[in-house]
Amino acid sequence: MSESTSAATTEAAPDRPELKRVMGPGLLLLFVVGDILGTGVYALTGKVAGEVGGAVWLPFLCAFIVAMLTATSYLELVTKYPKAGGAAVYTHKAFGIHFLTFLLTFAVMCSGLTSASSASKAFAANFFSAVKLDPDRGALLMITALAFMALIALVNLRGVGESVKANVVLTCVELTGLLIVIGVGAWAIAGGDGDTSRLTEFHTPEGDNAFGAVTAATALAFFAMVGFEDSVNMAEETKDPVKIFPKIMLIGLSVTGVIYVLVAISAVTLVSPEDLNKGSTPLLKVIEAGAPGFPLQLFAWITMFAVANSALINMLMASRLLYGMSHEKVLPGPLGRVLHKRRTPWVAILFTTLLAFFLIGYADLTALGGTTALLLLCVFAVVNVAVLVLRRDPVEHKHFKAPTALPILGFVLCVYLASPLSGRASNDYKIAGWLMVVGVGLWALTWVLNKYVFHRKSDFDPSHIDPSGPVN
Repeated sequence: MSESTSAATTEAAPDRPELKRVMGPGLLLLFVVGDILGTGVYALTGKVAGEVGGAVWLPFLCAFIVAMLTATSYLELVTKYPKAGGAAVYTHKAFGIHFLTFLLTFAVMCSGLTSASSASKAFAANFFSAVKLDPDRGALLMITALAFMALIALVNLRGVGESVKANVVLTCVELTGLLIVIGVGAWAIAGGDGDTSRLTEFHTPEGDNAFGAVTAATALAFFAMVGFEDSVNMAEETKDPVKIFPKIMLIGLSVTGVIYVLVAISAVTLVSPEDLNKGSTPLLKVIEAGAPGFPLQLFAWITMFAVANSALINMLMASRLLYGMSHEKVLPGPLGRVLHKRRTPWVAILFTTLLAFFLIGYADLTALGGTTALLLLCVFAVVNVAVLVLRRDPVEHKHFKAPTALPILGFVLCVYLASPLSGRASNDYKIAGWLMVVGVGLWALTWVLNKYVFHRKSDFDPSHIDPSGPVN
């Protein structure tokens, strides 16, 4: 272990056990890339095309820039506090306001639910394509998505520990699917079959302009870029995180950004924006148009594998967060109950599954993706402020320091994309609002019970929970 890491780890409490540092640069890079890849690009490329038209690559590029700005804030914080992970911890360190920390943590949990729900809908659509049935049957899609979420709950109840090796396999599968799309697009363009003129076409609704169309599409495309923030929770299991985190996270973001832009170019070159926006399997249409002889069922199974992994990890994290907040007496005690044999938080799992059922039944794929992006943009805005506030707290070891202009610009852009000025759909605010109302209601109920019934004081310590965000 290097001197920088040794100095950074001295802040740990003496009774806190050390995690084994097993992740080097290669595994960390796969973790970052695998965390970002997933439901966003597989399911929402068509919806983004519906917002902006043929220039679908531009919103993905803009989303990449905003994510990169916020990533510099995360890098400063994770290299400054390598023993702590997640937006909730950084917010608590910066502001020390328990209710703000709760709201941010619950927002992260809700973003996991909306992400998992969108993955369930994408899974159902690709399942019907894989078994050669009409994927546009609304009732069957809904039943399949709900059944898939119920299966996720059963797996969650049994207890699942995702390992680094499993992440490597899943990342390779997800990446393979996207590289197939890029390869098919390149082959078609080289053969003169693609229509590259679409790449500069903008779909501008009446009364709007190209800028408004791009920002509205970017607000949705941002869903595809989230996931990089999860890697900070691996700081204690990374070899010399202070040294390798900055380079690896920036490389990982850049790799995924390039992949997304190339996938978008391939998609709109082979399939018109109007057709891409129909249904929930846009990349299957790209493969069908560019390589009619390719086994579509195989690609459908690859897509299912990618989005299923996203749903499982997000539901695991959501139930774990509720369990952690209950353990800290910030949410009702029953949410912290665990199965005797399996030691899994069964009440929290059932509660999050019921919320996911509601989201699947109430919201469409676009609204779920948009709500996920909205919640995380709000979280990222707070992190961009927290990094500046925490500069009043110097540490002895050297760490990455973001140029001051980057967190400021990141904050402004995150707030703008989260606001109605970006053209964000009103449904995003409705869904996010109701989810936060549920959270605040649970918090208020707990406060009343603790104060007047159990006479207990909440000592909410967010470092005891794992505030991981959605995996795309």
